[in-house]
Amino acid sequence: MQKNTIILLFFILLKMFLHFFLIHPDYDLQRDEYLHLDQGRHLAWGYESVPPFSAWVALIIRWLGNGVFWVKFFPALFGALTMVVVWKTIEALKGGMYALVLGAVAVTFSVIMRLNILFQPNSFDVLCWTFLYFTFLKFIITENRKWLMLGAACFALGFLNKYNIAFLVMGLVPAILITEHRTIFINKYFYYAAGLGLLLISPNLLWQYQHNFPVIHHMKELSETQLVNVNRLDFLKEQLLFFIGSLFILVAAFVAFVVHPLFKQFRVFGWLFLFTMLIFIFFKAKPYYAIGLYPFLLPFGAVYLEQILKNGWKVYLRPLAFLLILGSFIPLYKIAFPVQSPSAIKANGALLKKLGLLRWEDGKDHALPQDFADMQGWRELANKTDSIYETLNDAAHTLVLCDNYGQAGAINYYSKHPDIHAVSMNADYINWFPLTTKEIKHVILVQEINDDDKNRTREKQFFKTVLLTGTIENPYAREQGTNIYLLKDATTSINKILEQEIRDRKSKQ
Repeated sequence: MQKNTIILLFFILLKMFLHFFLIHPDYDLQRDEYLHLDQGRHLAWGYESVPPFSAWVALIIRWLGNGVFWVKFFPALFGALTMVVVWKTIEALKGGMYALVLGAVAVTFSVIMRLNILFQPNSFDVLCWTFLYFTFLKFIITENRKWLMLGAACFALGFLNKYNIAFLVMGLVPAILITEHRTIFINKYFYYAAGLGLLLISPNLLWQYQHNFPVIHHMKELSETQLVNVNRLDFLKEQLLFFIGSLFILVAAFVAFVVHPLFKQFRVFGWLFLFTMLIFIFFKAKPYYAIGLYPFLLPFGAVYLEQILKNGWKVYLRPLAFLLILGSFIPLYKIAFPVQSPSAIKANGALLKKLGLLRWEDGKDHALPQDFADMQGWRELANKTDSIYETLNDAAHTLVLCDNYGQAGAINYYSKHPDIHAVSMNADYINWFPLTTKEIKHVILVQEINDDDKNRTREKQFFKTVLLTGTIENPYAREQGTNIYLLKDATTSINKILEQEIRDRKSKQ
């Protein structure tokens, strides 16, 4: 086995191993993870908020036992593969061992590790962005049409994972047009590749058409409730944090595009970065949407630094690069990752507040970062729901109805009763109500703290008994104050009422 391969395997194992030390035992899975895991139970070519790829991975996780280990394994694997692509890009640029190790360290100790702790589409999204860049670079170097086909397949997988990759294409087109690579548009194999990509994503496009393009409704809702709070200046500031220890490598990449004669043919990637960033800024995108832009710049900077630090006294500066990366990552370890208990984070929240990490999508500061608060209270919710469920003699006729997808997914994941199948009028759960398979006699109702009908006036007209049976008490949970009600002994057809409400909700979309 070659030396390069042995060292690459070492970094892959190191990255996978580190992920076992990035989440404190006090935390549950994160809100979005439950939704993606439940999508694996309801396979389709599309969902309300995401394409189908995460559901395919969720199905594999179920086959492997659905344990937390496997939930965390796959995003970590996608992060390791991103590092492999960076490594192979450096090899394609004729970089040596110093550049290879520098690139691997820069990827490992960056925001990518933060993405990789959660089972969300983001980890695979960054992998697809990086590999798609790689296929274009290999086409530039070799002019072999197979790289166009591989690029098309990569785009299709990325699109079926997260629509965010469309921004890459929007930035790539003008970048190609202003460089000598515009000749690709008269290459017939480019259009064959485009046709292949379109063919591969067509099932999802057809699904979107058949369901009245829910992605448009989702983007509109996102714009009105979350992106409205995104400040463009904050967007730019946060970009500096993603690869803060490797900023000098990214700067070196842009310098190389300008001054290095061998990198002239790769300036298209610098333009691609610029155009895509402008598009993100224009649309007021969330800062993390842009993370996929950075990994592929690292190889250019690493190779350039290797060349300018190879002679004389400059050789002694080489170790400094690694010290900068690791020295910047260590203080971020307790800030960017939930490695401390919630109480410890709250006690040291001044720095987090100063960095803006306590600001949630509602534009307000809270005790924990939003992602961390979204990893609290779920087991408590599931346990309390189970306790109510077990008191019912005819539990098979009971529906667990939640206010949001996080609640429904968490109950389904942690419940001891596999027949519960909690649902919600929120997200994809609106399509998963078991109304045709059982008659609803009782409802366990989970309602958020901002509920405007705590007396359950509406429900009392449909059930003989309405009881408040529990509340989420975890002070660090985003769900703190969420109430759990038991609606017992229906006096009318609950199935028909829910069917009508589902139709009304969908018509408004």
